Amino acid sequence: MVISEFKAALNHLASERNITVEDVISTLKEAVSAAYRKDHEVLEDDLKKLNVRVNEETGEIKVFMEDTDVTPIGFGRIASQTAKQVILQKVREAEKESIASKYKEQIGLVAQGYIFRIDREGVIMDLGKTQGIMPVSEQIPNEKYLVNQKYKVLIKDVIKDTMGSKIIISRRDPKFIEALFKQEVPEMAQGTVKIDSIAREAGERTKVAVSSSDSKVDASGACIGQRGVRVQAVTDELNGEKIDVINYSPDADKFIASALAPAHVLDVILNHEEKSASVKVSDDQQSLAIGKEGENARLAAKLTGWRINVGGVSVSEAKAQEDTNAAESTDL
Repeated sequence: MVISEFKAALNHLASERNITVEDVISTLKEAVSAAYRKDHEVLEDDLKKLNVRVNEETGEIKVFMEDTDVTPIGFGRIASQTAKQVILQKVREAEKESIASKYKEQIGLVAQGYIFRIDREGVIMDLGKTQGIMPVSEQIPNEKYLVNQKYKVLIKDVIKDTMGSKIIISRRDPKFIEALFKQEVPEMAQGTVKIDSIAREAGERTKVAVSSSDSKVDASGACIGQRGVRVQAVTDELNGEKIDVINYSPDADKFIASALAPAHVLDVILNHEEKSASVKVSDDQQSLAIGKEGENARLAAKLTGWRINVGGVSVSEAKAQEDTNAAESTDL
């Protein structure tokens, strides 16, 4: 079957704009209907009777009032001028919606683009086929953004408003950390290693708890990489944000002790009713456990879901506690 020139053009437009032929035809009908109503008075009660028919083979367009052909003489030229503008607008809208629909499937993934402009709405990035908006709430505090800078971002959401669909991107969301690690750690892509929880203070420090479904694979080691190359790649993308990777444990006391790294924990006493933990560290480790302005303990609490109270003990008490822990470990 020979494809007509009109149908070939129709298929090409739909393919080029990544929309359906039905969308183009529907838009064409709307445009011609609008052009007809502009020059011919149509009563409100008759609007439902008005319909436009498009021959997809020849491109011939007719206007009907129910089954009566009411196409004016010379209407084709007038209709085409009005239709052209409406079609272009509708095609652009359909194209944007098609792209937005694809980005919905990419929520939670990393994209890369250039900063196109910065305005009150936030940072507008060119992602290739469309633009993404990074509101102030999704930006890393104190991170400087300049036009034409290249960044990786998280596709966080696709929302609709009166202006159409918007792609919301983020560098602040904790899920951005997870997405970056998935790019660097093959064991995550394979499903062997997973992230159990993340606690983040964007721009400052992040703690990541990971686990492995294979006893032969050390989860934290896989994420850190040989000589720290994998975690360093994530840190570099975040402009030096500190990242602590620890192994998750179902045992709350072990998990809490690990979460307070790099501090060395002597003992953890749990209060399950209040979901709180009293943690003992030696005096020389207390400031490390608490961290600058309480950051380390605060992130450990977010990571584990337990309220944590850190208490320091003297060197002699610390030695006694370590001896006790060692004895209990030997007994086990």
